Amino acid sequence: MSPEVISIIALAAMFILATIFPINMGALAFVGAFLVGTLAVGMTTTEILDGFPGDLFLTIVGVTYLFAIAQNNGTIDVLVSGAVRLVRGHIALIPWVMFFVTAAITALGALSPAAVAIIAPIALGFAARYKINPMMMGMMVIHGAQAGGFSPIAVYGVTVNSIMASTPLEQSPLAVFLASLIFNLGIATVLFVVFGGRKLIGLKARDFESVDGSPSMAGGADVAYKGFGSGMYGPRDPAGGAIVATELKSLTETRRLVLPQLLTIIGLLVLAVVALGFQINVGFVSIVIAVLLAIASPKGQKGAVNQISWSTVLLVCGMLTFVGVLQAAGTIQFVSEAVASIGFPLLVALLICYIGAVVSAFASSTAIIAVLIPLAVPFLLDGNIGAIGVICALAVSATIVDVSPFSTNGALVLANSPEVGRDVFYKKILSYSGVVVVFGPLLAWLVFVVPGWL
Repeated sequence: MSPEVISIIALAAMFILATIFPINMGALAFVGAFLVGTLAVGMTTTEILDGFPGDLFLTIVGVTYLFAIAQNNGTIDVLVSGAVRLVRGHIALIPWVMFFVTAAITALGALSPAAVAIIAPIALGFAARYKINPMMMGMMVIHGAQAGGFSPIAVYGVTVNSIMASTPLEQSPLAVFLASLIFNLGIATVLFVVFGGRKLIGLKARDFESVDGSPSMAGGADVAYKGFGSGMYGPRDPAGGAIVATELKSLTETRRLVLPQLLTIIGLLVLAVVALGFQINVGFVSIVIAVLLAIASPKGQKGAVNQISWSTVLLVCGMLTFVGVLQAAGTIQFVSEAVASIGFPLLVALLICYIGAVVSAFASSTAIIAVLIPLAVPFLLDGNIGAIGVICALAVSATIVDVSPFSTNGALVLANSPEVGRDVFYKKILSYSGVVVVFGPLLAWLVFVVPGWL
Protein backbone atom coordinates (compact mmCIF):
# COMPACT_ATOMS: atom_id res chain seq x y z
CA MET A 1 0.00 0.00 0.00
CA SER A 2 1.37 3.41 -0.98
CA PRO A 3 2.25 6.08 1.61
CA GLU A 4 -0.46 8.31 0.12
CA VAL A 5 -3.21 5.77 0.72
CA ILE A 6 -1.91 4.90 4.20
CA SER A 7 -1.91 8.56 5.23
CA ILE A 8 -5.47 9.04 3.92
CA ILE A 9 -6.66 6.00 5.90
CA ALA A 10 -4.90 7.37 8.98
CA LEU A 11 -6.60 10.75 8.54
CA ALA A 12 -10.03 9.15 8.22
CA ALA A 13 -9.34 6.99 11.28
CA MET A 14 -8.41 10.10 13.26
CA PHE A 15 -11.73 11.81 12.48
CA ILE A 16 -13.70 8.65 13.30
CA LEU A 17 -11.89 8.07 16.60
CA ALA A 18 -12.26 11.71 17.64
CA THR A 19 -16.00 11.50 16.91
CA ILE A 20 -16.58 8.25 18.79
CA PHE A 21 -14.22 8.80 21.73
CA PRO A 22 -13.51 11.96 23.76
CA ILE A 23 -9.95 12.18 22.47
CA ASN A 24 -8.39 15.42 21.29
CA MET A 25 -7.86 15.15 17.55
CA GLY A 26 -4.53 16.94 17.89
CA ALA A 27 -3.22 14.15 20.10
CA LEU A 28 -4.36 11.62 17.51
CA ALA A 29 -2.69 13.72 14.83
CA PHE A 30 0.67 13.62 16.63
CA VAL A 31 0.37 9.84 16.90
CA GLY A 32 -0.55 9.63 13.23
CA ALA A 33 2.32 11.93 12.25
CA PHE A 34 4.79 9.76 14.14
CA LEU A 35 3.52 6.39 12.91
CA VAL A 36 2.84 7.35 9.30
CA GLY A 37 5.95 9.52 9.09
CA THR A 38 8.38 6.94 10.42
CA LEU A 39 6.83 3.68 9.20
CA ALA A 40 5.26 4.63 5.86
CA VAL A 41 7.23 7.67 4.67
CA GLY A 42 10.61 6.95 6.23
CA MET A 43 10.95 10.34 7.98
CA THR A 44 13.01 10.95 11.09
CA THR A 45 11.39 12.50 14.15
CA THR A 46 13.37 15.69 13.48
CA GLU A 47 11.90 15.89 10.00
CA ILE A 48 8.41 15.30 11.38
CA LEU A 49 8.84 18.10 13.93
CA ASP A 50 9.87 20.48 11.16
CA GLY A 51 6.14 20.66 10.45
CA PHE A 52 5.33 21.81 13.99
CA PRO A 53 3.80 25.33 13.70
CA GLY A 54 5.78 27.20 16.36
CA ASP A 55 4.54 30.57 15.14
CA LEU A 56 0.91 29.50 15.41
CA PHE A 57 1.53 27.90 18.81
CA LEU A 58 2.82 31.20 20.17
CA THR A 59 -0.07 33.15 18.67
CA ILE A 60 -2.82 30.95 20.12
CA VAL A 61 -1.17 30.85 23.54
CA GLY A 62 -0.61 34.61 23.51
CA VAL A 63 -4.07 35.75 22.47
CA THR A 64 -5.95 33.27 24.68
CA TYR A 65 -3.73 34.19 27.67
CA LEU A 66 -4.47 37.87 27.08
CA PHE A 67 -8.19 37.17 26.71
CA ALA A 68 -8.21 35.13 29.94
CA ILE A 69 -6.77 38.10 31.82
CA ALA A 70 -9.35 40.41 30.22
CA GLN A 71 -12.09 38.08 31.38
CA ASN A 72 -10.68 37.69 34.89
CA ASN A 73 -10.31 41.40 35.58
CA GLY A 74 -13.84 42.20 34.39
CA THR A 75 -12.94 43.98 31.15
CA ILE A 76 -15.23 41.75 29.08
CA ASP A 77 -18.13 42.45 31.46
CA VAL A 78 -17.50 46.18 31.11
CA LEU A 79 -17.53 45.95 27.31
CA VAL A 80 -20.77 43.91 27.31
CA SER A 81 -22.55 46.19 29.78
CA GLY A 82 -21.43 49.25 27.84
CA ALA A 83 -22.86 47.81 24.65
CA VAL A 84 -26.16 46.95 26.36
CA ARG A 85 -26.55 50.49 27.70
CA LEU A 86 -26.11 51.85 24.19
CA VAL A 87 -29.46 50.41 23.07
CA ARG A 88 -31.27 52.65 25.63
CA GLY A 89 -34.10 50.16 26.15
CA HIS A 90 -34.81 49.43 22.47
CA ILE A 91 -35.67 45.72 22.48
CA ALA A 92 -35.14 45.26 18.74
CA LEU A 93 -31.49 46.27 19.12
CA ILE A 94 -30.63 43.72 21.82
CA PRO A 95 -30.09 40.78 19.40
CA TRP A 96 -27.75 42.99 17.38
CA VAL A 97 -25.82 43.96 20.50
CA MET A 98 -25.30 40.27 21.22
CA PHE A 99 -24.18 39.68 17.63
CA PHE A 100 -21.66 42.50 17.51
CA VAL A 101 -20.32 42.03 21.03
CA THR A 102 -19.62 38.36 20.31
CA ALA A 103 -18.03 39.31 17.00
CA ALA A 104 -15.81 41.87 18.74
CA ILE A 105 -14.69 39.34 21.35
CA THR A 106 -13.64 36.76 18.75
CA ALA A 107 -12.08 39.42 16.53
CA LEU A 108 -9.86 40.42 19.45
CA GLY A 109 -8.52 36.89 19.68
CA ALA A 110 -10.94 34.87 21.81
CA LEU A 111 -11.84 31.40 20.68
CA SER A 112 -15.33 31.09 19.24
CA PRO A 113 -16.60 28.66 21.94
CA ALA A 114 -15.18 30.94 24.66
CA ALA A 115 -17.08 33.93 23.30
CA VAL A 116 -20.30 31.93 22.94
CA ALA A 117 -19.91 30.55 26.48
CA ILE A 118 -19.73 34.11 27.81
CA ILE A 119 -22.48 35.74 25.76
CA ALA A 120 -25.02 32.90 25.28
CA PRO A 121 -26.28 32.90 28.90
CA ILE A 122 -26.65 36.68 28.82
CA ALA A 123 -28.37 36.65 25.43
CA LEU A 124 -30.83 33.90 26.29
CA GLY A 125 -31.55 35.61 29.60
CA PHE A 126 -32.50 38.75 27.69
CA ALA A 127 -34.60 36.60 25.36
CA ALA A 128 -36.56 35.24 28.33
CA ARG A 129 -36.96 38.62 29.97
CA TYR A 130 -38.11 40.48 26.88
CA LYS A 131 -39.87 37.63 25.07
CA ILE A 132 -37.42 37.54 22.17
CA ASN A 133 -37.37 34.32 20.17
CA PRO A 134 -34.59 32.27 21.86
CA MET A 135 -33.78 30.57 18.57
CA MET A 136 -32.99 33.92 17.00
CA MET A 137 -30.98 35.05 20.01
CA GLY A 138 -28.90 31.88 20.23
CA MET A 139 -28.10 31.78 16.54
CA MET A 140 -27.24 35.50 16.51
CA VAL A 141 -24.60 34.79 19.14
CA ILE A 142 -23.06 31.91 17.17
CA HIS A 143 -23.05 33.78 13.86
CA GLY A 144 -21.59 36.78 15.67
CA ALA A 145 -18.74 34.61 16.92
CA GLN A 146 -18.06 33.41 13.37
CA ALA A 147 -18.37 36.95 11.97
CA GLY A 148 -15.33 38.08 13.94
CA GLY A 149 -13.52 34.76 13.89
CA PHE A 150 -11.36 35.44 10.85
CA SER A 151 -9.82 38.73 11.91
CA PRO A 152 -6.03 38.73 11.39
CA ILE A 153 -5.51 38.31 15.16
CA ALA A 154 -8.22 35.68 15.73
CA VAL A 155 -7.45 31.97 15.91
CA TYR A 156 -9.32 31.06 12.71
CA GLY A 157 -7.78 34.01 10.88
CA VAL A 158 -4.26 33.26 12.07
CA THR A 159 -4.66 29.60 11.08
CA VAL A 160 -5.81 30.39 7.54
CA ASN A 161 -3.28 33.18 7.02
CA SER A 162 -0.38 31.09 8.34
CA ILE A 163 -1.19 28.26 5.95
CA MET A 164 -1.62 30.63 3.02
CA ALA A 165 1.64 32.44 3.83
CA SER A 166 3.53 29.17 3.28
CA THR A 167 2.17 28.86 -0.28
CA PRO A 168 2.85 30.86 -3.46
CA LEU A 169 -0.85 31.67 -3.74
CA GLU A 170 -2.18 35.19 -3.57
CA GLN A 171 -3.54 35.95 -0.12
CA SER A 172 -5.68 38.62 1.48
CA PRO A 173 -6.30 38.36 5.26
CA LEU A 174 -8.66 41.33 5.04
CA ALA A 175 -10.75 39.65 2.33
CA VAL A 176 -11.15 36.47 4.40
CA PHE A 177 -12.14 38.50 7.47
CA LEU A 178 -14.66 40.64 5.61
CA ALA A 179 -16.07 37.62 3.77
CA SER A 180 -16.95 35.90 7.04
CA LEU A 181 -18.15 39.12 8.65
CA ILE A 182 -20.47 40.13 5.81
CA PHE A 183 -21.74 36.60 5.16
CA ASN A 184 -22.66 36.02 8.80
CA LEU A 185 -24.14 39.51 9.04
CA GLY A 186 -26.38 38.63 6.10
CA ILE A 187 -27.51 35.42 7.79
CA ALA A 188 -28.17 37.35 11.01
CA THR A 189 -30.37 39.78 9.09
CA VAL A 190 -32.42 36.91 7.69
CA LEU A 191 -32.69 35.37 11.17
CA PHE A 192 -33.89 38.67 12.60
CA VAL A 193 -36.65 38.94 10.00
CA VAL A 194 -37.74 35.29 9.99
CA PHE A 195 -37.79 34.81 13.78
CA GLY A 196 -39.89 37.81 14.69
CA GLY A 197 -37.42 40.66 14.91
CA ARG A 198 -39.74 43.06 13.13
CA LYS A 199 -42.33 42.64 15.90
CA LEU A 200 -39.79 43.93 18.41
CA ILE A 201 -39.37 47.27 16.66
CA GLY A 202 -40.85 50.03 18.78
CA LEU A 203 -40.89 48.00 21.99
CA LYS A 204 -39.03 49.36 25.02
CA ALA A 205 -37.63 47.56 28.03
CA ARG A 206 -40.06 49.37 30.34
CA ASP A 207 -42.93 47.55 28.61
CA PHE A 208 -41.70 44.33 30.25
CA GLU A 209 -40.89 45.68 33.69
CA SER A 210 -43.03 45.70 36.80
CA VAL A 211 -43.39 48.74 39.02
CA ASP A 212 -40.31 47.88 41.09
CA GLY A 213 -38.14 47.45 37.98
CA SER A 214 -37.97 43.67 38.12
CA PRO A 215 -38.88 41.59 35.04
CA SER A 216 -42.57 41.16 34.46
CA MET A 217 -43.76 37.57 34.83
CA ALA A 218 -46.87 38.09 32.77
CA GLY A 219 -47.52 35.57 30.07
CA GLY A 220 -45.51 32.80 31.70
CA ALA A 221 -42.13 34.46 31.35
CA ASP A 222 -41.10 32.85 34.65
CA VAL A 223 -41.00 29.46 32.93
CA ALA A 224 -38.47 30.74 30.42
CA TYR A 225 -36.10 31.71 33.20
CA LYS A 226 -35.66 28.26 34.64
CA GLY A 227 -33.02 27.18 32.16
CA PHE A 228 -30.82 30.20 32.76
CA GLY A 229 -27.90 29.82 35.14
CA SER A 230 -28.26 26.04 35.33
CA GLY A 231 -26.09 23.12 34.35
CA MET A 232 -22.54 24.02 33.38
CA TYR A 233 -23.03 27.73 34.05
CA GLY A 234 -24.17 27.68 37.67
CA PRO A 235 -26.39 26.00 40.25
CA ARG A 236 -29.98 25.18 39.61
CA ASP A 237 -32.29 27.43 41.58
CA PRO A 238 -36.06 27.48 41.63
CA ALA A 239 -35.88 31.25 41.93
CA GLY A 240 -34.41 31.46 38.45
CA GLY A 241 -36.27 34.67 37.65
CA ALA A 242 -34.67 36.49 40.58
CA ILE A 243 -31.19 35.35 39.56
CA VAL A 244 -31.68 36.55 36.01
CA ALA A 245 -33.22 39.83 37.14
CA THR A 246 -30.13 40.53 39.26
CA GLU A 247 -27.62 39.55 36.59
CA LEU A 248 -29.33 41.37 33.75
CA LYS A 249 -29.90 44.48 35.83
CA SER A 250 -26.17 44.60 36.61
CA LEU A 251 -25.47 44.79 32.89
CA THR A 252 -27.47 47.97 32.54
CA GLU A 253 -25.88 49.76 35.49
CA THR A 254 -23.16 52.31 34.81
CA ARG A 255 -19.78 50.94 35.79
CA ARG A 256 -16.64 52.90 36.47
CA LEU A 257 -13.49 51.55 34.91
CA VAL A 258 -10.88 50.45 37.41
CA LEU A 259 -7.20 50.69 36.50
CA PRO A 260 -6.70 47.02 35.40
CA GLN A 261 -9.70 47.28 33.07
CA LEU A 262 -8.53 50.57 31.60
CA LEU A 263 -5.05 49.11 31.03
CA THR A 264 -6.56 46.01 29.41
CA ILE A 265 -8.64 48.08 26.97
CA ILE A 266 -5.53 50.13 26.11
CA GLY A 267 -3.61 46.86 25.67
CA LEU A 268 -6.20 45.47 23.26
CA LEU A 269 -6.05 48.66 21.20
CA VAL A 270 -2.23 48.51 21.17
CA LEU A 271 -2.40 44.88 20.04
CA ALA A 272 -4.61 45.80 17.09
CA VAL A 273 -2.46 48.77 16.07
CA VAL A 274 0.96 47.12 16.48
CA ALA A 275 0.11 43.67 15.14
CA LEU A 276 -2.00 44.85 12.22
CA GLY A 277 -0.48 48.24 11.45
CA PHE A 278 3.18 47.26 11.79
CA GLN A 279 2.86 43.56 10.89
CA ILE A 280 4.61 42.43 14.08
CA ASN A 281 4.02 38.86 15.23
CA VAL A 282 0.66 38.71 17.01
CA GLY A 283 1.84 36.07 19.47
CA PHE A 284 4.80 38.08 20.74
CA VAL A 285 2.77 41.29 21.02
CA SER A 286 -0.09 39.63 22.92
CA ILE A 287 2.32 37.83 25.28
CA VAL A 288 4.10 41.12 26.05
CA ILE A 289 0.79 42.90 26.76
CA ALA A 290 -0.49 39.98 28.87
CA VAL A 291 2.67 39.90 31.00
CA LEU A 292 2.57 43.67 31.54
CA LEU A 293 -1.06 43.39 32.65
CA ALA A 294 -0.15 40.53 34.97
CA ILE A 295 2.58 42.67 36.55
CA ALA A 296 0.23 45.65 36.89
CA SER A 297 -2.53 43.56 38.47
CA PRO A 298 -1.36 40.16 39.79
CA LYS A 299 -4.87 39.30 41.03
CA GLY A 300 -6.32 39.69 37.55
CA GLN A 301 -4.01 37.09 36.06
CA LYS A 302 -4.60 34.45 38.72
CA GLY A 303 -5.45 31.22 36.93
CA ALA A 304 -5.13 32.85 33.49
CA VAL A 305 -2.45 30.42 32.35
CA ASN A 306 -4.79 27.53 33.12
CA GLN A 307 -7.47 29.24 31.03
CA ILE A 308 -5.29 29.21 27.92
CA SER A 309 -7.06 26.95 25.46
CA TRP A 310 -4.51 24.17 25.60
CA SER A 311 -6.92 21.77 23.92
CA THR A 312 -7.03 24.07 20.88
CA VAL A 313 -3.25 24.47 20.96
CA LEU A 314 -2.91 20.69 20.90
CA LEU A 315 -5.53 20.37 18.16
CA VAL A 316 -4.07 22.95 15.78
CA CYS A 317 -0.41 22.06 16.32
CA GLY A 318 -1.10 18.34 16.01
CA MET A 319 -3.14 18.70 12.83
CA LEU A 320 -0.62 20.97 11.12
CA THR A 321 2.23 18.64 12.09
CA PHE A 322 0.30 15.80 10.48
CA VAL A 323 -0.30 17.98 7.41
CA GLY A 324 3.48 18.31 7.15
CA VAL A 325 3.69 14.51 6.99
CA LEU A 326 0.94 14.48 4.34
CA GLN A 327 3.01 16.89 2.25
CA ALA A 328 6.14 14.77 2.64
CA ALA A 329 4.20 11.65 1.66
CA GLY A 330 2.87 13.34 -1.47
CA THR A 331 -0.70 12.89 -0.26
CA ILE A 332 -1.75 16.47 -0.83
CA GLN A 333 -0.57 16.41 -4.42
CA PHE A 334 -2.15 12.99 -4.88
CA VAL A 335 -5.59 14.05 -3.60
CA SER A 336 -5.50 17.40 -5.39
CA GLU A 337 -4.74 15.75 -8.72
CA ALA A 338 -7.60 13.31 -8.15
CA VAL A 339 -9.99 16.16 -7.38
CA ALA A 340 -8.70 18.24 -10.28
CA SER A 341 -9.26 15.31 -12.63
CA ILE A 342 -12.97 16.09 -12.39
CA GLY A 343 -12.07 18.75 -14.91
CA PHE A 344 -14.46 21.49 -13.91
CA PRO A 345 -12.94 23.99 -11.42
CA LEU A 346 -16.28 25.36 -10.23
CA LEU A 347 -17.56 21.90 -9.36
CA VAL A 348 -14.33 21.06 -7.55
CA ALA A 349 -14.58 24.23 -5.44
CA LEU A 350 -18.19 23.44 -4.56
CA LEU A 351 -17.25 19.88 -3.60
CA ILE A 352 -14.49 21.16 -1.28
CA CYS A 353 -16.91 23.57 0.39
CA TYR A 354 -19.45 20.82 1.04
CA ILE A 355 -16.79 18.48 2.43
CA GLY A 356 -15.72 21.22 4.82
CA ALA A 357 -19.28 21.95 5.91
CA VAL A 358 -20.44 18.35 6.45
CA VAL A 359 -17.33 17.25 8.36
CA SER A 360 -17.18 20.45 10.41
CA ALA A 361 -20.79 20.05 11.55
CA PHE A 362 -19.63 17.03 13.56
CA ALA A 363 -15.92 17.72 14.07
CA SER A 364 -13.58 20.64 14.71
CA SER A 365 -13.82 23.55 12.28
CA THR A 366 -10.18 24.43 12.96
CA ALA A 367 -9.08 20.90 12.16
CA ILE A 368 -10.97 20.71 8.87
CA ILE A 369 -9.66 24.11 7.79
CA ALA A 370 -6.12 23.00 8.58
CA VAL A 371 -6.58 19.93 6.37
CA LEU A 372 -8.63 21.21 3.44
CA ILE A 373 -6.71 24.39 2.62
CA PRO A 374 -3.42 22.52 1.97
CA LEU A 375 -5.37 19.96 -0.07
CA ALA A 376 -6.80 22.77 -2.20
CA VAL A 377 -3.47 24.53 -2.82
CA PRO A 378 -2.20 22.42 -5.77
CA PHE A 379 -5.61 22.64 -7.42
CA LEU A 380 -5.62 26.43 -6.96
CA LEU A 381 -2.10 26.80 -8.34
CA ASP A 382 -3.44 25.85 -11.77
CA GLY A 383 -4.84 29.36 -11.93
CA ASN A 384 -8.17 28.34 -13.44
CA ILE A 385 -10.10 29.81 -10.53
CA GLY A 386 -9.55 32.63 -8.03
CA ALA A 387 -7.69 31.37 -4.96
CA ILE A 388 -8.90 34.08 -2.57
CA GLY A 389 -12.55 33.44 -3.45
CA VAL A 390 -12.20 29.69 -2.86
CA ILE A 391 -10.43 30.22 0.48
CA CYS A 392 -13.15 32.66 1.56
CA ALA A 393 -15.88 30.20 0.57
CA LEU A 394 -14.13 27.32 2.32
CA ALA A 395 -13.57 29.36 5.49
CA VAL A 396 -17.22 30.38 5.62
CA SER A 397 -18.54 26.91 4.77
CA ALA A 398 -16.46 25.21 7.47
CA THR A 399 -17.56 27.60 10.24
CA ILE A 400 -21.18 28.63 9.69
CA VAL A 401 -22.19 25.03 10.43
CA ASP A 402 -21.05 25.50 14.05
CA VAL A 403 -24.74 26.15 14.76
CA SER A 404 -25.07 22.36 14.81
CA PRO A 405 -25.99 20.97 18.26
CA PHE A 406 -23.17 18.46 17.72
CA SER A 407 -20.61 21.29 17.63
CA THR A 408 -19.34 23.12 20.70
CA ASN A 409 -21.10 26.40 19.91
CA GLY A 410 -24.46 24.81 19.18
CA ALA A 411 -24.18 22.68 22.33
CA LEU A 412 -23.42 25.77 24.43
CA VAL A 413 -26.54 27.55 23.19
CA LEU A 414 -28.65 24.44 23.77
CA ALA A 415 -27.26 24.08 27.32
CA ASN A 416 -28.35 27.63 28.13
CA SER A 417 -31.83 27.34 26.64
CA PRO A 418 -34.91 27.12 28.89
CA GLU A 419 -35.02 23.72 30.52
CA VAL A 420 -38.75 23.54 29.88
CA GLY A 421 -39.09 22.85 26.17
CA ARG A 422 -35.41 22.08 25.60
CA ASP A 423 -36.27 19.04 23.45
CA VAL A 424 -38.27 21.27 21.11
CA PHE A 425 -35.44 23.79 21.06
CA TYR A 426 -32.99 21.00 20.18
CA LYS A 427 -35.14 19.95 17.23
CA LYS A 428 -35.29 23.55 16.01
CA ILE A 429 -31.50 23.93 16.19
CA LEU A 430 -31.07 20.59 14.43
CA SER A 431 -33.45 21.64 11.65
CA TYR A 432 -31.76 25.00 11.26
CA SER A 433 -28.29 23.45 11.15
CA GLY A 434 -29.52 21.07 8.45
CA VAL A 435 -30.64 24.03 6.35
CA VAL A 436 -27.25 25.71 6.89
CA VAL A 437 -25.32 22.57 5.89
CA VAL A 438 -27.39 22.13 2.72
CA PHE A 439 -27.57 25.72 1.52
CA GLY A 440 -24.67 27.48 3.28
CA PRO A 441 -21.81 26.08 1.15
CA LEU A 442 -23.83 26.60 -2.04
CA LEU A 443 -24.48 30.24 -1.17
CA ALA A 444 -20.85 30.82 -0.18
CA TRP A 445 -19.76 29.26 -3.47
CA LEU A 446 -22.15 31.48 -5.44
CA VAL A 447 -21.04 34.63 -3.62
CA PHE A 448 -17.26 34.15 -3.44
CA VAL A 449 -16.23 31.63 -6.11
CA VAL A 450 -18.50 32.03 -9.13
CA PRO A 451 -17.87 35.79 -9.64
CA GLY A 452 -14.11 35.20 -9.67
CA TRP A 453 -14.42 32.46 -12.27
CA LEU A 454 -16.66 34.51 -14.54
